[in-house]
This record gives sequence, C-alpha cells and structure tokens, in this order.
Amino acid sequence: MADGTKAIVDTSETDGAATEAAPGTSQRDAGSDRDSDLGRTAKGSADGAARSTANGAAKGPAKSPAKGAAKDDPTTPLRPAAPAPADSDAAQPPADATAPLSAQEIDAELSAQGARTERPSRSRGVRRPLPPVEPSEPAPPTSTETLDADTATLPAVLPAPPRHSGDKIGGRYRLEECISESETFTSWRAVDEKLRRAVGVHLLSAGHRRAKSVLTAARSAALLGDPRFVQVLDAVQEGELVYVVREWLPGARDLGELLADGPLEPYDAYQMVRQVTDAIAAAHQRGQAHLRLTPKCVLRTDGGQYRINGIAVDAALRGLPTEDAELTDVRAIGALLYASLTHRWPYPEDRYDLQGLPKDLGCVPPDQVRAGVHKGLSELAARILCDQPPHHKEPITTPAELAAAVAALPKIRPPEQPAPPVLRALPNTARPRYSPAAPTQAIPVTDPAPAPAGPRPAGRPAPRRRRALRRAARWAASLVALSAVTVGSWQLVEYVNHQEKTTSDHTAPAPAPTGSAPAATGEKIAVSSISPFNAYGDNKDEHSSEIANATDGNPATAWTTQRYNDQFGAYRPGTGLLIDLGSARPVGSVDVQFIGDTKVELKAAPAGTATAPNVDENGFRSFGAPVASGSGSKVTLKPAAPVTTRYLLLWLTNVPTDDGGYRGKVAEIQVNG
Repeated sequence: MADGTKAIVDTSETDGAATEAAPGTSQRDAGSDRDSDLGRTAKGSADGAARSTANGAAKGPAKSPAKGAAKDDPTTPLRPAAPAPADSDAAQPPADATAPLSAQEIDAELSAQGARTERPSRSRGVRRPLPPVEPSEPAPPTSTETLDADTATLPAVLPAPPRHSGDKIGGRYRLEECISESETFTSWRAVDEKLRRAVGVHLLSAGHRRAKSVLTAARSAALLGDPRFVQVLDAVQEGELVYVVREWLPGARDLGELLADGPLEPYDAYQMVRQVTDAIAAAHQRGQAHLRLTPKCVLRTDGGQYRINGIAVDAALRGLPTEDAELTDVRAIGALLYASLTHRWPYPEDRYDLQGLPKDLGCVPPDQVRAGVHKGLSELAARILCDQPPHHKEPITTPAELAAAVAALPKIRPPEQPAPPVLRALPNTARPRYSPAAPTQAIPVTDPAPAPAGPRPAGRPAPRRRRALRRAARWAASLVALSAVTVGSWQLVEYVNHQEKTTSDHTAPAPAPTGSAPAATGEKIAVSSISPFNAYGDNKDEHSSEIANATDGNPATAWTTQRYNDQFGAYRPGTGLLIDLGSARPVGSVDVQFIGDTKVELKAAPAGTATAPNVDENGFRSFGAPVASGSGSKVTLKPAAPVTTRYLLLWLTNVPTDDGGYRGKVAEIQVNG
C-alpha cells in the first residue's frame, strides 16, 4: 500500500466454499481412480508372477506373486492378479494370498508406505469410509505492524481521539495540560480526583496497531516495582481509547534541563551514570528494557535521586524494535554520560538542545572535546560508544558490564563547600590584654619584626627560620583561643538576655500544674499519649512501637515513618503524630528535634474537642490551618498567640532521604505552656 503497511486478505469464505465442494468431487472421481489403480495392480501382479516363475525354476519353489507385487507396488491391490498360464509352477498361488487384510495391517502398511491422508484408504475388497470434512475456520488476521525506529517520522495510521483540558478519563483522571502531542498519541498532566494527586497520562486510539503492545508493555512495567523507575499506575482499554497512567514528580528536573546551564560537575555526572546504570541493569535481569533512554527520561529529584521514566512504554508507543536491547540501553547511557561531561551530543545531529559533533570527527573521548573532563569518566564513555576504544580497552556492551565498570572507578568526591568566613582579628588599639591566670595566651600588641635578609651570622645557636615557625604557631593558637572566647562571650550574653526576658515575662510564679489546672507560661507540659496520624495512608498504625522514642530524652532514638518512594506533596500531603495532652491546656510552643532536616507544621484541634479526631482525611481537615511551621533538625513551633487545646497534630510535610526513598525521624518532642 502507499503508506508502507501490508494489506490483510481474508480468505476464510473462499476456503469454506472449497471445503463444501470437496466431498462431492472426491466421490465422483473415486471410480475412475479405482479403475486406473486396478489396471496398474493387474500389470504389476503379472510381472511379479513371471519373475517368480523364472526364479523358482532356478532356485526352488516359487513365492506368492501377490506378496511380491505388494512389495514392488506401493499401492495395496484391491483384488488378486489375473491367473498365470497353467504350465507354470506359480500358476497356483497359496490360498491365503488373496485373503483380505485386517484393518490393523492396512493401517500399518499405509503408515510405512506414506499413504496420502486426503485420499480414501483402499484394501483388498474393503473400502474405508472418508472421515467427515469439517468446514475450515477463518484464519486469524496477520499482524501488519511494521516497527518504525525513527521517532521523528511516526506513521499517521490512526491519531489519538481528541481530548481537551477538563475532560475526564476513566471517571477519575481529569486532564489538565497537554505536555506533548504527536500524530499517534498524546501525553497529559492530569489529576487523579479519587486520590487527589498529580499523574501523567498517555492517550492512544484503541484501534491503533500498537495499542496492544502498549498495554502489554505498561502492565509489565507496572510489575517491575523498582522505586528507581517512575511507576506505572494504570493501563486500561476503554472503548475507543487506550490510556496509560504514571506517577508525576512535580519537583523533579529532567537531564535536559540540568544540561541547559552547561556540563555537569564530575561528581554529579558520576552519580547520574551510577544510579541509571544500576537501575537499568536490575531491569534487564528481570527481562525488562527501556529502549528509548533520552535526557528527557532521566529525572533528578530535589533529594538528588535519579528516576527513570517510560521504561518499555515509550518504546512501545513509537514501535521501536526490541533487538539488541542490552546494547541499545548501554549506548543510550553512554550518550547521556557524554553529554553530561561535554555539553555536546555524541552524534553528528543536534538533539535535545545540544550541538552534535562534527561528522568527520568520529568517536573520540570526551576529554578531547572539552578540557578538564574527568579522565575516568571520559574513558568510560569511550568504552561505551566506540567500537574500538582508545588504549586498547575492551568495549562495554551489556548493562552488567557497565555496572561493574562504574563500580571499579576510583571514588569521585563531591565538590568542596565554600569555607566559612574567618573571624577578623581586632585592631591593635582595641585588642584586649588577658591576665596570666587566664586559660589562653596573651596576644602581643606589636607584630614581630621580620627576619633580616642575608646569610645567618656565625655563632647563632638556633636557626631563625625555626624560631619564626614557632612564633607563627603561637599566633595561630592565640587566634583560635580568641575565637573561642568571642563565641563564648556571645553565647553568655544571649543566655543572660534570655533569662532577663523570661524573668520579666513572669509576673507571678505559679506552682506546678496539677490535675486540669492550666500550666504557667514557659513551663513544660506533660504529654498524656502520642499516636501515629497517617490520615492519607493505608497503614494507620505507622510504627507505633517506636512512639516511646519520641519522648525518652535520648536524641539518638526516634520514631520513624514508613519508607516512601516519593516526597510528600506528590501523592499525599504528609503524615504525622497526634499529641494528647489529657485535657485542654494553653500551649505556648512545641520543641521538636529530628534526625535530618524536616519540614513540619503544628496544628491544634478546636477548643472544646473532647475526643481524638479520626485518622482519616476528615479528621485531618478538622484541625484547620496550621498555627506554626518550621524546618530543620531542631525546630521550635511557636504560635503567634497561645492556643488552648487538648489535641496537637505534628504534621510532617517534607522528610529527608533514606535508602533510596524518603523517611521522617522524630527524635524528641517537648510541649511548653
């Protein structure tokens, strides 16, 4: 056809008509076929009898001509041959020579002689009936899918059904923004109204030739269950539409965006290739392949983890071939590493907003394209992309080999952080003097005179250079001591000011709270109980056995959340702890200590709430807006005005990374009046 596809020819009706006509035709032709067979049989029998007569005259008694004819003629005779002349010894065949064969003997001879199954079997005087001929079933249509590896020229076979912003898919996914569109499928950012989270959706016509392969790829990718890959959440055919739903990472940036500002630092490029290689190697061990790994498919989250989008699905949407899957994915990783090191695409064409290499340059290591490239990473990229790597190195062709090569690289350290500002020394006029009883050494007022130039005079007992080194060491020690004293003085002043402010705020000291009496401002409030409050999760009893660690006075122990694959905000707003004070108490602040930087909000139940809110979405909404918020490892949550409540909710909205995921750790909680 004109568009390059193959035509499907359905021959089921023609085959059925031929099948219906076949039985009548074979019955009409049976007589003529049988006559011709009989003529051949008679002739063969006569020839066999003559040969038997000649052999019998010379060697002894003659054998049965019928059996001899049966061996020479592949067709079993239907009747005995014509009698031989009377003067021949072989004219009287044995009586059993013309006995009809049994059904078992006929089947055995037909099997040995390769009888045709489409013709009726014939025996001596016995005709076996033809088996009933059933009409043939229509042949299944032949797949005409032609794999198109060129993503820029996808064939216009059947466009995706038109959809618009605000349309709902599957009764729950509301389309928000079309992020990419082709003649075959469209990709959208959508909202899962049932779970209230952002998702990504691919739309494809159910009548498209790739619809089945896309569904198969999506379902197999969903079974992978590796948090290093963007998860496939749903894959459904619904009427004329096929849609694939995946998770959405709102805070992630793809590698193309990261390279917009220039090449990556060696440490960042190393982390990218290590994490992507480990994930792809694990996928290949489970029989999965990506086949279309581009800078747009590699996403880096705020925590520095790399996630891979579109495994198997992107290739199925575009009909890419699956041959040499390991080499395809390895070369794709090599191209990503090359682009990260040089800010150039390692092929002649310009792709992904990156300039390609000159056509006549060939395959060269990245350090020959850009100065300052890490030597180990440059050699690794050359081993991946070049058929004949430099320095006679072996090329890398499988993800397992690449993972081993990355692991063998020397450790690449992260870039050094800028040094903290150095405290400036006081000028000579303002430099204080310290008494000899002080634990630090006094700083001299005048700077030491420089050593005179020229040769050292004879007879000096000690070298001047060594004395200068000792003097410099004393100066360094003095500066360190001065810094320590200065910091200590600042802390002392802050402490005194805090005490004075606390004393002024206390107009009249109150006794320790007993029963339900309100606590004095600034005093610690005893906590009656703490329980997990996972309002948006299935596991309501979230590590309740560790609750005691949050109030045991030991910052090294902590209550921990579950390990989440994504940061809060993508799928759920957060999780937290419900604090029961036993009765309504005025709360001035809550001090919280975490393990790792954490964002947290403090919510208070409305005044008069006597029972604990339900651990669900409605219970979470009953708390209303947060009264305080903060972030860090040590946070003091202080409402703008003291609140009186019995129930407090410590709500975590951003938790640190842990073992490839995200986990919050609350070490200590202290409620103050």
